[in-house]
Amino acid sequence: MEEKRIVITGTGAVTPLGTGTEAFWEGLVSGRCGIGEIQGFDASSLPIRWAGEVRDFNPKAFMPNPLVLDTAPFARFAIAAASMAVEESGLVTDSDRVGIVMGTALHGMDYLVRSQQLQQETGRAGDPKLMTKYMGNMAAAQFAIRRGIRGPSLTVGTACSSGGDAVTMGALLLKSGMSDAVVVMAGEGAICPSAIQSLHRTRALSPLGESRPFSADRSGFVLGEGGGALVLETEAHARARGARLLARLLGWGNNTDAYHPVTPRQDGAQAAACMGLALREAGMSAGDIGYINAHGTATLKGDEAEAAAIRAVFGDTIPPVSSTKGATGHMMGAGGITELISCMKVLETGLLPPNLGFTAADEACPLPLVTEPGRTARVKAAMSNAFGFGGQNSSLIVGRAE
Repeated sequence: MEEKRIVITGTGAVTPLGTGTEAFWEGLVSGRCGIGEIQGFDASSLPIRWAGEVRDFNPKAFMPNPLVLDTAPFARFAIAAASMAVEESGLVTDSDRVGIVMGTALHGMDYLVRSQQLQQETGRAGDPKLMTKYMGNMAAAQFAIRRGIRGPSLTVGTACSSGGDAVTMGALLLKSGMSDAVVVMAGEGAICPSAIQSLHRTRALSPLGESRPFSADRSGFVLGEGGGALVLETEAHARARGARLLARLLGWGNNTDAYHPVTPRQDGAQAAACMGLALREAGMSAGDIGYINAHGTATLKGDEAEAAAIRAVFGDTIPPVSSTKGATGHMMGAGGITELISCMKVLETGLLPPNLGFTAADEACPLPLVTEPGRTARVKAAMSNAFGFGGQNSSLIVGRAE
């Protein structure tokens, strides 16, 4: 059987740093931070009042007003990102050979919470469209309806690795022959009082509203929101239609810690095994990787576990590492895709995004971090990690298109 090589022909991003891949990337490499005081609602009574919010985003630029009214924020972000990715790729989606995979950790949690609160305060009947706005699969369903996508449609909910796992699922659809092209999209819009209060109680959030991945003074993550999308195709399909190849998806890995609902294994053994799976799929060794976009949420245990996993795989020859969550906050499932896009831009430009927020080295996280904007390197392949509650592990490898 002929080996199906997978390429990426389109990207889209909606982030706290801006809308569109170029705006997102420019914000990253310039060292700009998208985290600030919450403006979407009154957070003055909350224990945490900072987040990475998407601002200056107009959903009507990507979808008609009725669809805006029929979707929750997570779906709007995902649909907008997917629209950009399809436009860039030039893919004709009206086909039963095009599939779609959606990734989201918290679905329409913010909309559900606010709807319940409004109903209690006003006594009005519930929103008849509550379910179709809240349900995670509706982002993919609404995009498929608009674009005529009639192939497989799947939604992945694996916590913070949802975006990465959605990419893996898209690759498997292509490898299996079920689709010739797959739109992979992800979205999160869960910056709301209930999420903040819950995560604060678990001590996962930074009480200072500062994301400092791998830094000795890190104190937790900052909630973020947004969307990301890719168009994956078999290389044969992309070349047959004359598409421009942006990068190659070389490898992917997925496994589970089987350890604890929220705490990762401190030895990082399963995260390391996941990276090993991605390398094996790519037919590569650790020395072939020139940059790692780490999950790096800035939690004490999470960063230590990931640093241990990276050292277990790469030994004393670890390539440059950075977490971009210091700039965007933790975009949950959406981050798995936007962070892979940042790896693609590293391949294209040679610029390495800084590990924003880093101030002091931690001997428990001995990694060669990119601490300042402007650092460059010639990278042929890059790895992106995404790990989530439940012990979910995802690792992806992209390489240059040529």
